[in-house]
This record gives sequence, structure tokens and C-alpha cells, in this order.
Amino acid sequence: MADTDDSKITGLLGRDFKRSLAAGNLNLCMTVRYSRTIEIAQVTRLAGYDALYCDLEHSALTIDQVSQISMAAAMSGIVPLVRVPCHGHHYISRVLDGGAHGVVVPHVDTVDEAKACVDACRYPPMGGRSLTGLGPLAGQSVGTTDAYRLINENTVLIVMLESPEAIKNADAIAAVEGVDMLLIGTNDLCMEMGIPGQLDSDQVRDAYQTTADACKKHGKALGIGGIKEGPMLDAIYAMGGRFIMGRVDGVLMSMAATTEVKTLRKLGS
Repeated sequence: MADTDDSKITGLLGRDFKRSLAAGNLNLCMTVRYSRTIEIAQVTRLAGYDALYCDLEHSALTIDQVSQISMAAAMSGIVPLVRVPCHGHHYISRVLDGGAHGVVVPHVDTVDEAKACVDACRYPPMGGRSLTGLGPLAGQSVGTTDAYRLINENTVLIVMLESPEAIKNADAIAAVEGVDMLLIGTNDLCMEMGIPGQLDSDQVRDAYQTTADACKKHGKALGIGGIKEGPMLDAIYAMGGRFIMGRVDGVLMSMAATTEVKTLRKLGS
């Protein structure tokens, strides 16, 4: 029996994020690769995103930098996620200890790999994560037992399916307790399928449908990566995709800068 009134605990953004997804709400996430300081958290909030994720797989960001950004995002009311570069405790536990409220794990192809991810990000008895400070619960009146239970329940684990093998195993991966979302990395999936860049192909649609069916069956969320617009995005939304991995911060800056330059160049023409 819990001694803590969970409804009075604040700072568990993962809880609100999971509830929002379960309610069928659309959740948008900015990808951070180029920003190095905490101001990006405010930009993300003011733009209207629900989450940001710092990408340690495809950037030169350090754990120190993503920890600072994660803590700033949490204080801004934005769910801080971090994509780790590989599987394993040595990255997953460190980014969670540093302030992330969830992790995105790339290239999860099998049930065993999904279970290893759960083990890395959940405290006993759900997993094998090493005990540390109370993270998002710091400074609140909550007992140790309840604290680790709450963190276990509200830490977000997103596994990425990026190969035909992963899609084949989607149902079994979705059945793994402790996995919250299956997120398809569409660009890598297309490469693995031998159809690079063909994001609107029937193979991609079929892969999403297979994964969507698995998510519905096991009560997991479906995430969309690499598709930002067009009929395919509409189709995946209709399948139940409610988490969209948005554009990279540097790309968004470039798009805005290009638009401004085109506008200003019209002066005197």
C-alpha cells in the first residue's frame, strides 16, 4: 500500500505525457542536435511543442549538456527525452539520472533487446537500474519506496523499430512490460528495406500498420519518426500514431532564416 497521495506529487511529466497519449491526444516533439544551452527549452515551450528530445545518437552533444537542457525543459513544463546512442545501462541510466524523464532507444530489433532496455531504465523489481537521487521528485515529501515506484511508473521508455526484423517482431516487442511506445525510424527502415528515401511506399505503410496493430493489441503508443507531412502522415495518424518526432533544431533555424532572406531580398526588386 502506497503512503503517498500520488495526485499531489508534481514534476512527473512522464505521467502526464503517458496519459495524454492514452487519451489519443497528439504529442509533438522537437529534435535537439545543434543547440548546446538551456535556452532551447524555452524556445520549444513557446513554439507549442509537448516534448523535446536530445539526440545523442546523431550529434556531438555531451551528457552534461543534455542533462542541463533536460532539467530546463522539465522546469518549463516540456517533457525531456533523450535518444541514447546505443543500448545498455551505461547511457540509459546516466541520462535519466541527469534529468531526462524518458529515453528513446534506437535499433531495437528483438524481444531480448527490448527487455534489456526495460532493465536499464526501471528500478527493481521491474528492472536493474541502480538507485540514486530522487530526480524529478527531489524536495518533495515522498518516502523512498513510493519515490522509486513513482519514477518507475512515470519514466517513459520509447523503443525504435528501424529494420524489417524489428517490424516482424513488433507484436512481441509491444508485449514487453515496461515498454511505453514503439517509434518507427522511417529513414533507417527504408535503408534496411533497400528503398532509401521512399517514405511514401507501400512497404512503409505496411510496416506502420503492422506496428499500429501491435500497439493497439498491447496498449502501447505508436510513434512516427522521419515523416513530417503529406498523405503518409495522415494515414499513420489514422492508424493511431499520436507522437511525432519533429524536425531538428538546426533545420528549423535554417528554414526560418531562408524564409526571412527570401522576403528581405525582395526589397528594391
